Amino acid sequence: MQLHTSMFNLFNNIDRKNYRPKFGGLEIFRFIGPGLLVTVGFIDPGNWASNLAAGANYGYALLWMVTLSTIMLIFLQHNVAHLGIATGLCLSEAAAIYIKPRYSKILLSSAMAASISTSLAEILGGAIALNMLFDVPVRAGAILVTIFVMIMLYTNSYKMIEKWIIAFVSIIGLSFLYELSLVNIDWNSAIAGWVTPTFPKGSMIIIMSVLGAVVMPHNLFLHSEIIQSRQWNLENEKIITKQLKYEFLDTLLSMIIGWAINSAMILLAATTFFQTQTPVSELQQANRLLTPLLGNNAAVVFAVALLFSGIASTTTSGMAAGTIFAGMYKEPYDIKDNHSRIGVAISLIFALCIILFISNPFKGLILSQMILSIQLPFTIFLQAYLTSSAKVMGKYTNTLFTKVVLYVIGVIVTILNIALFITLL
Repeated sequence: MQLHTSMFNLFNNIDRKNYRPKFGGLEIFRFIGPGLLVTVGFIDPGNWASNLAAGANYGYALLWMVTLSTIMLIFLQHNVAHLGIATGLCLSEAAAIYIKPRYSKILLSSAMAASISTSLAEILGGAIALNMLFDVPVRAGAILVTIFVMIMLYTNSYKMIEKWIIAFVSIIGLSFLYELSLVNIDWNSAIAGWVTPTFPKGSMIIIMSVLGAVVMPHNLFLHSEIIQSRQWNLENEKIITKQLKYEFLDTLLSMIIGWAINSAMILLAATTFFQTQTPVSELQQANRLLTPLLGNNAAVVFAVALLFSGIASTTTSGMAAGTIFAGMYKEPYDIKDNHSRIGVAISLIFALCIILFISNPFKGLILSQMILSIQLPFTIFLQAYLTSSAKVMGKYTNTLFTKVVLYVIGVIVTILNIALFITLL
């Protein structure tokens, strides 16, 4: 089994080879964190747009898609975290090591392109929030968001960034709790919506966009790297087993939080815009419409939550890019290393340049989602291949059931995203 020293050893003074953690009582809280960084990726501005459209147009009817997407995401994220724990490698490194260079370079280059597309949407989300709050032009807001995030990534350790992200997710969650306290929810209809698949006329585009906004390729690369912040002695099988157990709890808890926040977005739109038959086509419009329906405070809280969502998701998108780029050179993510720093810069600066030179930000968001739709199946099948390989995983290789589920998810996502891509064209 190939091991490496990840960036996180730089921020921990303990001797991990000899350290034996106590896996009892409050020890589980030491494992909470990596999953929340991944959660940020599926409560990003792209999700806001998809969820608000779902709630505004179809009420509670499409809540089930958030449930289904979250179940798929839990399975994928747990599986890719399993790779990081069992091998000490992130998805990008494993691809560079175990797949022929001519194929791995193409796959990882496409993942970098997807990361740029992701960063574009995240930066735009933060810029739109600044426009809502302070009337800052979108292009100027995009520059401010990019500068702030790059300073965060280049000057802070992983541990500090993790704390910031947890704080951001908390603010977003509390914001939607406040928003929901202002509306009257039909909980019977909501519960039915969460568990009953329905396909209202004309809803397929939104259904597929909700799926695409939840399952994102950069999160799969990121989770396999940051999960290693909780590793101690990879040579001890008992500790690996414990880590796999607690990692799943972290992933499950974090994904449930993401499910709750995404559901809250749909519930808010369903109880305001759908009930008043008010169409919503963009985030700025939703913010303006909340004022007469729920008051000025609701609109401000909405914009603040979007700002934190944009900043947090841009941060994790940059980290994912650094992970992918460093992995091309068979190296772990380490912001003090040039390959990681270059990867972060490529994703954020290229995304910013695209934003500065596009005349229509909304079309930019559509383009970014199209690129993600094309790349996502490749990442899922790459993950399935690596985690199903005994050469890579050793005794921790996927079971037959896991293999089948992974490939079924890959096929489903491929079909839905191809359909979405054709529709957008």
